[in-house]
Amino acid sequence: MFVELHYPESLSPQELDAYLANGWFRMGQSIFTTNFLRFKDTIYSSIWLRVDLFSFQKSRTLQKLEKLNSKFKIEIKHAHPSDEHEQLFAKYRESTAFEPAPSVFHLLYGHSPDRTNLRIFDTFEINVYDVDKLIATGYFDLGETSAEGISCFYDPAYKKHSLGKYLMYLKMNFCKENGFRYFYPGYFAPGYKAFDYKLDLARPSLEYLDFVSDEWKHISAFEVENAPIHQMRRKMKNLAQLLLEKGIKNELFYYDFYDADMIQNLNGLGLFDFPMFMFCFEFDEEQNPLPIVVYDVREDLYHLILCQKVYKSIFDEAAEGHYNAYLLQISRILYTGEVAEEMAEVLEIYERELMKIDG
Repeated sequence: MFVELHYPESLSPQELDAYLANGWFRMGQSIFTTNFLRFKDTIYSSIWLRVDLFSFQKSRTLQKLEKLNSKFKIEIKHAHPSDEHEQLFAKYRESTAFEPAPSVFHLLYGHSPDRTNLRIFDTFEINVYDVDKLIATGYFDLGETSAEGISCFYDPAYKKHSLGKYLMYLKMNFCKENGFRYFYPGYFAPGYKAFDYKLDLARPSLEYLDFVSDEWKHISAFEVENAPIHQMRRKMKNLAQLLLEKGIKNELFYYDFYDADMIQNLNGLGLFDFPMFMFCFEFDEEQNPLPIVVYDVREDLYHLILCQKVYKSIFDEAAEGHYNAYLLQISRILYTGEVAEEMAEVLEIYERELMKIDG
């Protein structure tokens, strides 16, 4: 699956390490993974990152930040969100261009009533004070040999002090000094600049999780054109062109509900989670199940599948090139092929059979 969400009742330090090493991350009191992100009407690849703390050294940037912020007091302890934290977060939230969590409590513990007393993560906080005034806070979770950075927020009046970046360095320093091997700052999304700051935090020690090989590699080996969504788009457009040459109608769509499994009451239903697919032939909105084609970047394979319409959407009509009429669920895989030419031939045969049935 491209998107998954788990609600563990407990999580040992070793289990958290394993999740993080496989490209999972904390969300409230759950843990999730995703390989794609959507901002407005664009879908991006999510590329998971980690810092090898054994080779992490103080950069010139960190040394400058330490000098710039030397007058501030630093406090590191187990997390105990307070009204003071909520007030600081509310001030920070008003100044952001994106939409963060509604509160610190929601950020750390989620909003599900039956899970408000559950604390499955070993969470620490770093507080930065200007004399006695709280001006910045960062949260992070500890496993056995790994840690994940959850959030940083600060008083907008101190923006020139780069407190968000400073907190990230403080987290990594704390973990390195306490013998942790890896620090996981989350993901970045090639083409979406809001997360690019993570690429400069500790670049000599920065690694990314290669989605296809499932291996961690140094960030210098990453090539934007090989991001999963770009590979998927190239493969699908190649097939689309071959089909047009054969006179077979087709239309590529981005699927707006690829991450529906992240919604609590839909979690676990095994819904269709490809971010892109192709309708072929004469598309009938009432047809159920729908024959569609996808390309699985993990296996380097095309699939002709039947998708069942599960729920009718209540949302407005999708943006051009997007599909959101129904939530879909894979019913059956009809054919799998390695190359576009092979899949195009199969679809040509499939179309002839459909025409016989209609005739």
